[in-house]
Amino acid sequence: MKKIIFAFVFVLGTITMHGQELKWETNLDVAMKISKKTKKPMLLFFTGSDWCGWCIRLQKEVLQTPEFAKWAKKNVVLVELDFPRKTPQNAAIQKQNQELQQAFQVRGYPTVWFAKASKIDGKVNFEQLGSTGYVAGGPNAWLEGADQILKNKKS
Repeated sequence: MKKIIFAFVFVLGTITMHGQELKWETNLDVAMKISKKTKKPMLLFFTGSDWCGWCIRLQKEVLQTPEFAKWAKKNVVLVELDFPRKTPQNAAIQKQNQELQQAFQVRGYPTVWFAKASKIDGKVNFEQLGSTGYVAGGPNAWLEGADQILKNKKS
């Protein structure tokens, strides 16, 4: 009987974890198409995933929590713009991320921009909604700030 209960709890936990997994796009063109289709702004996460302590902390304390997953699925299209030092990265993605870093004037990590994008004559135009970074206090404190950024642009 204990084995059955253990197996049930294990399977339920696995299903729950998969239900909370989020899809982070790394290709801006793909993210823009999803954003246009869903009418949701993009959350652009500028990170140094394998070296930036504050980025790793933001991931653990906020971006990998069930609260964030629920909020993100409802409100934004997730885009990870990574600047790793050890992890190999596709040259096209490196170029894209560097161009976006310049366009959004990112000076430090982590930086999170909320934006809408459109293409006019083959050129991407951004409507910057606001930005944030690491916020102490866990997912609720971070999400409160994110909601404020999105709310200000809706009114």
